[in-house]
Amino acid sequence: MKRLWSFAFLLLLAFPAISQVVRTRDALLMGGRFDITIVATDSVTAEKNIDTVIAEISRIEHLISDWIPASQVSLVNRQAGIAPVKVDRELLELTERAIAISKQTDGAFDISFAAMEKIWRFDGSMTAMPHRDSVKKAVVHVGYKNIEINRDSSTIFLTKKGMRIGFGALGEGYAVDKCRAMMEAKGITAGIINATGDIQAWGTQPDGQPWNIGVTDPFNRGALLAAIPLQGGIATSGNYEKYALINNKRYAHIIDPRTGYPASGLTSVTVTGPGTEMCNALSTSVMVLGKAAGRKLLKRFPQYQYLIITDKGKRIVSKGLKLEYL
Repeated sequence: MKRLWSFAFLLLLAFPAISQVVRTRDALLMGGRFDITIVATDSVTAEKNIDTVIAEISRIEHLISDWIPASQVSLVNRQAGIAPVKVDRELLELTERAIAISKQTDGAFDISFAAMEKIWRFDGSMTAMPHRDSVKKAVVHVGYKNIEINRDSSTIFLTKKGMRIGFGALGEGYAVDKCRAMMEAKGITAGIINATGDIQAWGTQPDGQPWNIGVTDPFNRGALLAAIPLQGGIATSGNYEKYALINNKRYAHIIDPRTGYPASGLTSVTVTGPGTEMCNALSTSVMVLGKAAGRKLLKRFPQYQYLIITDKGKRIVSKGLKLEYL
């Protein structure tokens, strides 16, 4: 349930002569590109804090990434159906938050979806539908109710062999939230971190202007639909860039964990609010649930605003967002 890079920075670079500098650097982390921008009193401080952010994201990657054999998540997956695995409290709590979202969405969001990853391919190589039996066999191994958490022993246990968990729909959001908190604790009052579309912004640009984020128009490749002044987190889930084309029909990369088949009905969902981790969980969930059930879910989280684009033309449903259409 990997999300898309659905934003472009709209930075205003005509900074007045004030005692602040802006430094930006990109890095390949967690399987994607991170763009890290820090505002500080001098370039040395800014660059040093970018180093700190990169180190923290790398630490998180080696803790939660299921493609790194030595990570704790990989160990949990290898021990599925065998034994509980002792993990850091940080991973335990991240898993607990994921399970809470699963409960609130009746399984439309589920980190144990990772068991389906070998069934569908969205890299252009898939030209035929997977066999129904393959999908059925994989779905058997999906189910958040089979993830057992023991807070006393700090263990995670996947009770069925063949189960896997993965944090593709939460990991980058969690990382940028964590880095913002770290930077603020160090006295960095402004910055923006973009993890392939999972973004966390705080403070303002040195000239006092907000961090403006451009939302991609899913029906016009390369164009922007709107700009959003951002203070907090934002994430988009969509079906228009990563998909499989089979018999001239597009199958989106966002899979319904309950059925094993791609979600349909919506083109994209953008969510903004305090935490990028939650933005991503909500945008992914709404893509699976559809417009009606998705909006019902979003009502439970009044701190979060949304932009939903349906598959029918360019029908837009939004609430709470200060959109400047371009």
